[in-house]
Amino acid sequence: MKQNLNALQGRWMPVIFFSSIFLAACGHDEQKKPSGGATPPPAEVDVITVTPGPVLLTQDLPGRLQAYRSAQVRARVDGIVEQRKFVEGSDVTAGVSLYQIELRNYQTAYDAAKADVEAASQTLARYKKLLQAKVVSQQDYDLVEARYKQAEASLSRAREDLDNTRVPAPISGRIGRSMISEGALVSRGEATLLATIEQINPLYVNFTQAESDISRLRLSLNAGKLQRTNSAKIELVLENGSIYAHAGKFLFSDMAVDPATGNVSLRAEIPNPRHELLPGMFVNIRFPQAVVDNAIKVPQRSVQIGAQGQFVLLVDAEGKVSPRPVKTGSMAGSDFIIAEGLRRGAAHLPRSSAQTCSG
Repeated sequence: MKQNLNALQGRWMPVIFFSSIFLAACGHDEQKKPSGGATPPPAEVDVITVTPGPVLLTQDLPGRLQAYRSAQVRARVDGIVEQRKFVEGSDVTAGVSLYQIELRNYQTAYDAAKADVEAASQTLARYKKLLQAKVVSQQDYDLVEARYKQAEASLSRAREDLDNTRVPAPISGRIGRSMISEGALVSRGEATLLATIEQINPLYVNFTQAESDISRLRLSLNAGKLQRTNSAKIELVLENGSIYAHAGKFLFSDMAVDPATGNVSLRAEIPNPRHELLPGMFVNIRFPQAVVDNAIKVPQRSVQIGAQGQFVLLVDAEGKVSPRPVKTGSMAGSDFIIAEGLRRGAAHLPRSSAQTCSG
């Protein structure tokens, strides 16, 4: 809440004296200077009460989005493409026809194979009766049966080729641009690439973490300085600093360190129901690491940097403002964790980026 700075002495003195830690920052609205040389009104500040307690340590790392599944649509038969049946950039369902390849030759081959199966079936039935009557030998019957099975196999191949002339979608997802046009000749031997389908809900997030950071975290956990967290939730930090509406989950970390970079590869999964995110985008990932007890965290804007390093502004029991050098440590979301410089009973008044507070 915003309080008049000159009113802090009388209004906040009892609270500051008995409470633990107070933070204040100047308001961001610029004050207009009155005309005639009149004294400007006192600056407004934001006052925040913070107390030491358990804090979830987080780390922000850059990552890149990857499609959950990706499939290349390729030609499985030879022929001329007669029709494209989808809209580029649309969502398609697995099994739906994407292209139509000229099918006359394949339809003829299928009909011939089907006729061969019917003839072989009739021959096999006749030889079965002859075998029972002991007119033909078992060897003759086995040869006829083998020809029947060969005919069935040929029919199966012909049916598959005929189905592949309609080029079915291998998976459900969003299809990109068509790599060929109608009238193009495609080949099974070269496996001509026709289009690519990507499933983009959910998405994978691939990122890396330095092995040295992982080792330090492991040592702190083993020494009891930090506690393990069971949270596997990750957050996506957008370019404007806001948090993406849908939280993701951490999946796994690689078992080996990349010798070229000294980093360990990690992967998370994040929902994308409205298709706001696209594969290939670079993003910032915020993921939990450990829990630290009795820690003090402050908003980033309350920590200033001067010639002597980092500092915050304190409000004492009399309402006076003074700087206090501090050292920041890890992050807790978008807040700093104070490693040195603050203790129970202090009060803090950080300056905003727009104004300078005066006590």
